[in-house]
Amino acid sequence: MFFDLSNSFSMTSNRIIFLALLIATSCGPKKPNAEEVVAERVINVPRFNADSAYSFVKKQVDFGPRVPNTKAHAITSDYLIVQFKKYGAAVTVQEFEATTFDNQRLKLKNIIASYFPENKKRVLLAAHWDTRPFADKNKEKKDAAFDGANDGASGVGVLLEIARIISSSKSAPSIGIDFILFDGEDWGEKEGESHSSPPEGQESWWCLGSQYWAKNKHKKNYSAHYGILLDMVGARRSQFFREEVSLEFAAKTVEKVWDRAAKIGYSDYFVKQNVAGITDDHLFVNKLGKIPMIDIVHYQAGIGFFGDYHHTTKDNMSIISKETLDAVGNTLLNVLYYEQ
Repeated sequence: MFFDLSNSFSMTSNRIIFLALLIATSCGPKKPNAEEVVAERVINVPRFNADSAYSFVKKQVDFGPRVPNTKAHAITSDYLIVQFKKYGAAVTVQEFEATTFDNQRLKLKNIIASYFPENKKRVLLAAHWDTRPFADKNKEKKDAAFDGANDGASGVGVLLEIARIISSSKSAPSIGIDFILFDGEDWGEKEGESHSSPPEGQESWWCLGSQYWAKNKHKKNYSAHYGILLDMVGARRSQFFREEVSLEFAAKTVEKVWDRAAKIGYSDYFVKQNVAGITDDHLFVNKLGKIPMIDIVHYQAGIGFFGDYHHTTKDNMSIISKETLDAVGNTLLNVLYYEQ
């Protein structure tokens, strides 16, 4: 605010004193309010290990495609459960069955790992761990199996590394953290084909695990302050845009994550530009589970979501980037440790 003091001699002494006090108050040092104190605090956040996350991705791929009802799927589930237990989590395995669009009956498992049960405020981190059974976006051999290195394994790899860090770090977040690895996410309709509608009570042929969990939570009355879903977060030169469903249900969380990424130098990965919504596990956690959840998912300008390797045999370890895993993992760790 600007004051003209050229005619101040005509002012009364009381007005002069008032102006002096007003100017001193507006121009002098201000006592920070509560929000400013929070913004200035420095938290000791453990460093994400991209080499370790990469090894977790590779381990899953080495088991083979994690297609439900296969040996690789069973071996991988055992491995994931053992890893979470090794890292000190309380693990719950939610077994269920579901029918696919092509009338396959699947035996599925959602894997839930929980840390700091004493903390009432909780954040939910999720990814899917199954692999699509056919590379239907291939130009040829559309029924071929594929590794799913990015589509599934990358998100799980990042979450396993976060669990490892939490279990071994001298400092812990001040919140409770729950991990959910959803099964049966990727056995939806084939590309370019029309199929019957899902049965009554089922929202989609996709995301079978998240639909089941949202209706049958692992703990009665379970809720979380917000959730973050990782899907395809490991490909080289990935970018993550602000997806419409995330903005509709959890705009504050989108802002929190993208702002934190920018503060630590990852704005080239987390792009503050809005794009259309997609059907993914977060949709059902939001709609059915009533927990505001966002989706961190690869969007490629000029192509759209997922990239040209999506649901093809090109989705293998050759596209996985430690730099991308590092950007996502460090961003998540900073979000968790700065949460109060």
